[in-house]
Amino acid sequence: MIQLPGLIDPHVHVREPGATHKEDWNSATAAALAGGFTTILAMPNTKPPVTDAHTFDLALDAAKNNARCDYAQFLGAGGDNLETAASLASQTAGLKMYLDQTYGPLRLDEMTLWMEHFRRWPKAAPIVAHAESRTMAAVILMAAIFDRSIHLAHVSLKEEILLIREAKERGIKVTCEVTPHHLFLSEEDISRIGIGRSEVRPRLARPSDREALWANLDVIDCFATDHAPHTLAEKDSANPPPGFPGLETALPLLLTAVHQGRLSMDDLIERIHTNPRRIFGLPIQPETWIEVDTEAEWEIHAQGTFTRCGWTPFEGMAVRGKVHRVTLRGQEVMRDGQVLALPGSGHRIR
Repeated sequence: MIQLPGLIDPHVHVREPGATHKEDWNSATAAALAGGFTTILAMPNTKPPVTDAHTFDLALDAAKNNARCDYAQFLGAGGDNLETAASLASQTAGLKMYLDQTYGPLRLDEMTLWMEHFRRWPKAAPIVAHAESRTMAAVILMAAIFDRSIHLAHVSLKEEILLIREAKERGIKVTCEVTPHHLFLSEEDISRIGIGRSEVRPRLARPSDREALWANLDVIDCFATDHAPHTLAEKDSANPPPGFPGLETALPLLLTAVHQGRLSMDDLIERIHTNPRRIFGLPIQPETWIEVDTEAEWEIHAQGTFTRCGWTPFEGMAVRGKVHRVTLRGQEVMRDGQVLALPGSGHRIR
């Protein structure tokens, strides 16, 4: 048994308000604690999207009453909140800019809107971009022009991770995250998972892209789940929405990589605790840690998980390493798969 600091997931889709049949603050934060995460940062592409003071308060009211772990909420960048977004910056996890195909209505196609958000959003507050391939190159250029930091979500391709390496070597203020599903799955897994269920953005890539992520581990700042639950009925429909659940499977997958020698324990802690806290300016959680049985061997199954969506793309995968206990601010909040924290006991940290 080993002790690790409480994990931080900077990329979680809670689905509340507007889609609580998929997930809500209660179920998402229970899943977080079961997976060893004591802090989550919630994405803004809800229904309605979180883009102004009213919708921001709507999301936070739900969190206040139901969250079991600590949390902060992102604000979405839109064409209609250029004048008001910056006034909320100090209360948010950051500004999320959707610049490529995504789930929900927040995609920003006009580069003039990117520029205005870059110009107005406080430099000390994070900007996170969903930007793929050439769009990623464009937003890195914009970060350089405005001399401000940019955090790139769910990097998945060889060309992207090599571009980020070049940008970092030239002193551009860029950080990035990679998801477990892009580290452990590829397009070769689509037939096993199912065509509809394997829909995700960015898409599952080639094995060579996956291996390029591992080969450039030193460029990756964070591991983030991009926990994006949809029900089985939705994933098996004629128009399946993109997204995977991931809060309860991320750490076992990464611990398995440690066991296999692909990752050191220091690498893991840096990317799933230290760097997210630094990049997003998060406070230290006192008396907070998780206890992990690194020798536990088991298979991932959706049955018995806390996420409301009822499935996982990692079904049947053998892993090594399991969360035994989670302590948050001196209180035991999870033990052996039983979440003990009450709804509403989580703290808003921003």
